[in-house]
Amino acid sequence: MRGTEYLELLARDASPVEFEGPLLAARTAGADAETVERLERAKTLALQVRSVLESRRRRETELTALFETASDLASLTDVDAVLEAIVRRSRQLLGSDVAYLSLNDEEAGDTYMRVTVGCSSDLFRAVRLPMGAGLGGLVAQTATPYASATYFQDERFNHTDGIDSAVADEGITSIVGVPLLLGRRVIGVLYAANRTVRPFGRSDIALLSSFAAHAAIALDNARLLSETQLALDDLRVASEELRERTTSVERAADAHDRLLELVLQGGSVDDVAREVGEVLGGDVVTVGQDGTPLSGTDEATPAAVCERHAEVARVAVTTSRTRTGEGVVAAPVLAGGETLGALVLLRDEPLDEADRRILERAALVTALQLLFRRSVAAAEERLRGELLDDVLLGRDPQGLRERARLAGADLDAPHAVVVTEVVGDRSRAVQAAAFLAGGHGGLSTLQEGHLVLILPRTDPREAARTVSAELRRATGQPVTAGTAGPARGPAEIASARAEAARCLQTLLVLGRRGEVAGVEDLGFVGLLLGEDRDVPAYVASVLGPVLDYDAQRGTALVGTLRTYFAQGGNLSRTGSALHVHANTVTQRLERITNLLGEGWNAPERQLEVQLALRLHALLGD
Repeated sequence: MRGTEYLELLARDASPVEFEGPLLAARTAGADAETVERLERAKTLALQVRSVLESRRRRETELTALFETASDLASLTDVDAVLEAIVRRSRQLLGSDVAYLSLNDEEAGDTYMRVTVGCSSDLFRAVRLPMGAGLGGLVAQTATPYASATYFQDERFNHTDGIDSAVADEGITSIVGVPLLLGRRVIGVLYAANRTVRPFGRSDIALLSSFAAHAAIALDNARLLSETQLALDDLRVASEELRERTTSVERAADAHDRLLELVLQGGSVDDVAREVGEVLGGDVVTVGQDGTPLSGTDEATPAAVCERHAEVARVAVTTSRTRTGEGVVAAPVLAGGETLGALVLLRDEPLDEADRRILERAALVTALQLLFRRSVAAAEERLRGELLDDVLLGRDPQGLRERARLAGADLDAPHAVVVTEVVGDRSRAVQAAAFLAGGHGGLSTLQEGHLVLILPRTDPREAARTVSAELRRATGQPVTAGTAGPARGPAEIASARAEAARCLQTLLVLGRRGEVAGVEDLGFVGLLLGEDRDVPAYVASVLGPVLDYDAQRGTALVGTLRTYFAQGGNLSRTGSALHVHANTVTQRLERITNLLGEGWNAPERQLEVQLALRLHALLGD
């Protein structure tokens, strides 16, 4: 037999059954036992290689589908088309016969079909599920994924004639459903189903949950897009009215049309600022609530002008009214009762009423764009926070790594775990933590009144200092933080979180607010707090220089210390116990002072030194 037959089968992606061919042929040809055994090993290895290749192809396909879905969201113009693409990709990747998506009808108190792929039954496409009825109704009511390999025999679900008739008409046997969540509110359910018995595994549920998250974002984005369209409709009506007036009114109408086209093409806040600046003949800057520029700044703009526009912008933000200064006009960027910032125009000529309305309408479009951007960021932040919650609480241990991979995190990498108190503005602190964690490829969440961050491939102390500094900048107050790690995998991360929380609590009890520490920074208190209780490391941290000196020179400084403490610090009695002169004891204690530093015999350090001596004796060193 040629040794390349199994390689040829791998090269053309042959089915598993074809790998039996060379073995059967050898047996038919009367090959000896050694040849047959060698072929068996070759077949086993080839099938293993094929399995690995198949797994990688599937993973690549999943990532490609999620990337394409994210791209669809970024260029969202037709929510139905995006939802249909999500359902279709779910069906393809799970290899299911049917996939469909239902939405909750809050007024009717039930859930209805919005998108179906692979369905042939009109009855099934038109079915409505009361809350709590059937698998989908239970998912919608409890916000929990459910899967059933044999739906009709599954007694967990409330079977009704209407639902069972529709499912039977479609010929479905196996179903899995995951909730579509906006915050903690369930807005619908995403399903995959088979017409034969099929158990859906955790990886299937994790993948379907990822698509469900994208579907929820698509629906929320559609709502924002609808609001944007309403605002743009207002712009269009205003432009039609202004065309009947003066030349300045015609310029306003042109501006509205340009903004409309810009938004429909997916333009950014920077694009709006640039467009309005061209229309009004000036420089336009978008600033945040504190007057800090978000877009449109020009490096050539003098510092005095920047300070002037910032002051006018702060007044506009504070009063929620358009304000005018010397060569500066600021229109507040409003979203309901919230002021997000201001749109600032730098122009020497005063504005007429038409130009003023252009600036205010542009501020409205800017507000909608900022809300849209915030919604997408909040959805991603929520998903990552929920993932870390599940890691810390030990939920879904089999699916955590898959969910983390889909979120771009690697739980098996070494992570620094940081737990901080929440000070100042709670929402600002949570947002700052999420931004910091996301920038480092980590995760953050608010749990049990503390902020918890895990940062990959970062020294725990350095991570704690960075987190404390960033949160202090965000809240304006000193932040206390405990740290632990490095930790690998969900179990170690959860354990490190508990250790870091104990370090934080110890710092607060000791009145050391604004500091950061791990167990190694807390002396013998850290030894008591630590999960591993590394006694040799603690002894070395306290007595290391003395132990090294004795080992290198054959001296007895450690024995002198033990005797000195045993004799209550009396030099004469210590000398007698050691059979040396008191001056010799004094010289040895001076050497110990040089090694351990001044203050080793002070009350606050004496306890640690004596404890280390006791532990050293117990270790038998």
